[in-house]
Amino acid sequence: MYDDYRHGGSSFGAFLLGGLLGALIGMLFAPRSGKETREMIAERGQEYLDTAMDTYEDGREKLVEAYSVAKGSTAERAEELKGKVDEVSEALKVKVDEASVAARSKVTELGKDARAGIKTGSAAAKTGVDVASEKAKDALDFVAEKTAAVVVAPEAEAAAEPTV
Repeated sequence: MYDDYRHGGSSFGAFLLGGLLGALIGMLFAPRSGKETREMIAERGQEYLDTAMDTYEDGREKLVEAYSVAKGSTAERAEELKGKVDEVSEALKVKVDEASVAARSKVTELGKDARAGIKTGSAAAKTGVDVASEKAKDALDFVAEKTAAVVVAPEAEAAAEPTV
């Protein structure tokens, strides 16, 4: 039995083949004349051929019907999916437009805030530069006074000394 499965055969297939061969041999050796046997084989062969053709036609019709149904179903499903894709595309377009408007207003708002910040920073920097300039000027004046006092003091001492 294992060998039958290993070689792709089955015991049922062998049984069927044996039955068909037995029937054929039984008909050939039946106590009829050759002409009657040939006619009987021809009639049975025609019956089997007619049955096979009917089965083939039934199967073909069922296959064509299944193909038509599947084709129609596929076309309907494709239309549904196309409609859904269009809906999603439109919804996405609306969302992108909304986001674009929101981003544009946010950028405008931030631009205004940035300009105000730049103006404030510029004014603070100008004030800082002015204060630094005043402090530098005061420091230079102080240094100039001290330098003048140091330079004038030795000359004054020299003039105050008696000449011998």
